[in-house]
Amino acid sequence: MQIEQLKVGDLIPYVNNSRTHSDEQVMQVASSIKEFGFTNPILIDDDGGIIAGHGRLMAAKKLGLVEVPCIRLGHLSEAQRKAYVIADNQLAINSEWDLDLLKIELEELDNFDFDLKLLGFDIDELNKIIKGADFEPATEDEQGKLDELDPKWCQCPHCGKEFDLRTV
Repeated sequence: MQIEQLKVGDLIPYVNNSRTHSDEQVMQVASSIKEFGFTNPILIDDDGGIIAGHGRLMAAKKLGLVEVPCIRLGHLSEAQRKAYVIADNQLAINSEWDLDLLKIELEELDNFDFDLKLLGFDIDELNKIIKGADFEPATEDEQGKLDELDPKWCQCPHCGKEFDLRTV
């Protein structure tokens, strides 16, 4: 595999690409490219058709890049190309985070004064990961109030949200 620098205008987005990219997500990708460089080439077929990297191409256009790194996957059959368009997106979604290790990494990056927003998490997600749950256990008085409630309903003493215990 060789990386080729190709003109943005020569790349052809796949017309049936079922993955969508919001403006916010494209801006996140653009910010990532600006911070780290274009480290993940766009995957294309022999004719310049995009197999993977539609969001990266959109980000490159937003940044005004003239050329982007690409890798040709000419060995794939038509069925494999179509399948890879989907698999490339879905396989990443199927993974999970080790939240304890992620917290350690985020705290270390924060100690470096690194802009954590460049990682793709929103502020609420970052706070939840770093600081943990945003509530305290109920006091004895609050617990007593809970015990007096209708047994079908429960109300959180911290936020006041009501829960139907029959569905919990």
